[in-house]
Amino acid sequence: MSNFYKDLKSEWAKSSPNLSRCGQLLDSLKLDMARVSFVGVQSKLAMPPKQKQELQLSRDMLEIAIEHSIKIKDNAAFERYMTQLKTYYYDFDKLLDCSPQMYKYMGLQLLYLLATNRIADFHIELERLPSALLLQNAFISPVLALENYFMEGRYNKILQAKKSMPSELYANFMDLLVSTARDEIASCMEKSYTKLAPKVAANRLGLKLGSSELQALVAKRKWTLDAEGNYNYAELHIRQRERVPANDIAGNTLTYAQELEKIV
Repeated sequence: MSNFYKDLKSEWAKSSPNLSRCGQLLDSLKLDMARVSFVGVQSKLAMPPKQKQELQLSRDMLEIAIEHSIKIKDNAAFERYMTQLKTYYYDFDKLLDCSPQMYKYMGLQLLYLLATNRIADFHIELERLPSALLLQNAFISPVLALENYFMEGRYNKILQAKKSMPSELYANFMDLLVSTARDEIASCMEKSYTKLAPKVAANRLGLKLGSSELQALVAKRKWTLDAEGNYNYAELHIRQRERVPANDIAGNTLTYAQELEKIV
């Protein structure tokens, strides 16, 4: 395990690491990391120094794995690695020294949950962090500010916040959050207006008129232009008339009544 770890750490320390090579090393280390974590749980109260060192190495490798998953934009892998890493942060907190990177990765997870609009999960994870830390930590407090903007509907603040994130690792999830915020803005526009000029709509969304991002959003939400060249939201407000199967409902009701009479 230590040899693979040295190779992984050496490769990841490069200014431009080989992501494919790092992925192969992480795949080779998966079984070893699972074994170390399982054995650690069994002997948690009396842990020998060698086993403690193995836990430390596993935690360090998972932190690299998280950064690797972000760089290759594999969100499913990010979730898996974060679930494993939290075992070392919370279950082994009395046995291992606190990782200096812990709150950076916890901030990343909070941002990911916010970006995927999983607000309930966001607050569950928030409850596990020390309350005194929330407004002071450089990695946690910016995400809390974003959550406040999101809940208050101040989406323009989210669009402006991308450049003020504490780490470049946050950029990928910020893109995802900006996309989620733009969807919310678009939903508000559809409900607030019957029509809107493309230039005004682009400005509200924080996009340039004619940009590929605007065109993709227009296609996704099926916006159409009216005769005046405005986005027509009125048709989106029209609900299709649903057919009520009155005969079927009446027949079922009579059948239930007959069955009740038999029971009585």
